[in-house]
Amino acid sequence: MNFKFVGKPLTLMLSALALTAILAGCGGSKGGSSSSKTLSSSKGSSSSKKGGLKFGKSAKDAPGIENGEIVAGARKGWSQPTPYGMVLVPSGSYMMGQADEDVSRSGISFNKRVTVAAFYMDDTEITNHEYRQFTNSLLKDSVSVLGEDKIMAEFYPDTTVWKSDFTYHNGDPMLEYYFSSPAFDQYPVVGVSWEAAKYFCLWRSKMMNEYRKKQGMYILPRFELPSESEWEWAARGGRASAKYPWGNPYVANAKGCLMANFKPHRGNYDADGYAYTAPANAYDPNDFGLYNMSGNVAEWCEDAYSDNASAVTWDLNTVNKDADEPRKVVRGGSWKDIAYYLETGTRAYELQNKKRSYIGFRSMMRYLGRPALKK
Repeated sequence: MNFKFVGKPLTLMLSALALTAILAGCGGSKGGSSSSKTLSSSKGSSSSKKGGLKFGKSAKDAPGIENGEIVAGARKGWSQPTPYGMVLVPSGSYMMGQADEDVSRSGISFNKRVTVAAFYMDDTEITNHEYRQFTNSLLKDSVSVLGEDKIMAEFYPDTTVWKSDFTYHNGDPMLEYYFSSPAFDQYPVVGVSWEAAKYFCLWRSKMMNEYRKKQGMYILPRFELPSESEWEWAARGGRASAKYPWGNPYVANAKGCLMANFKPHRGNYDADGYAYTAPANAYDPNDFGLYNMSGNVAEWCEDAYSDNASAVTWDLNTVNKDADEPRKVVRGGSWKDIAYYLETGTRAYELQNKKRSYIGFRSMMRYLGRPALKK
């Protein structure tokens, strides 16, 4: 539609914009206009004439092409279920980067508005017992392909990190029992490299979709590590510029109870209730239903680390993939870190092949399309 602006161009322009808004609806919702549809938009109707084309066939019997016309509807049987142990993180736009004044790191955590599409994310960090299903599967089914030495060296958690990460520290009990004892089954797995976390996601995806194929169902998007922008959006829980997943500006609630597992005082690791890691579902979840997005263990992200990432990455589904950069982004802080590393905007990194007693991970899965908004 073309408008000639004569006399009162501003009024006509506003009228045109208002008309466009009415026709388009809000937030991508269907319809928005009660006017009669044109022939080309009548796919939702059906012809009552005998022998005429039947538009709007159900997905069950839509043939795709009929009588020389395309009458394809949605294919039968598609739905995207919420994977076990995951929650849906809605799409949104936010100011990525530092949530508090940080002069020394302002160039590295430079604020930038980005948009993130909806995705599912594990509500907790991957636990020891969840990761054990992975290593047991590899030792059972993949020894002939990968070799037992490779599985144990690259994918099995390195329990020696409880001693090697710290000097003059008695980590023997954790080294011996942390991954092996049922006492720690629901604690986050550590001693896992970025490469091993990626392989876990690949194994998890293959296992799920092989089952779905056998059941005659469509495959789902693969599990992946979250990008840095996805992780930060999830950590904020929908709170704009939140310093921590629970909000601003303190690390303790009104009763003085600490909100996460970290190092709150010099030499005092136990003030939050746990000297080392805590159960993966300890403390309260954020507004998206995610536990321990700050503290407990830091978490691997998909991105390669770069000081100027905000300047070189796009602002939609931001991610920095660089196979030649061995430094990978780590977010969230851990049980041995001070509160600064718990902030949603704080960036850190570790070498992709390193295994640490304070780094774990969680997976995500992309949501195809846009989920319906709650009314």
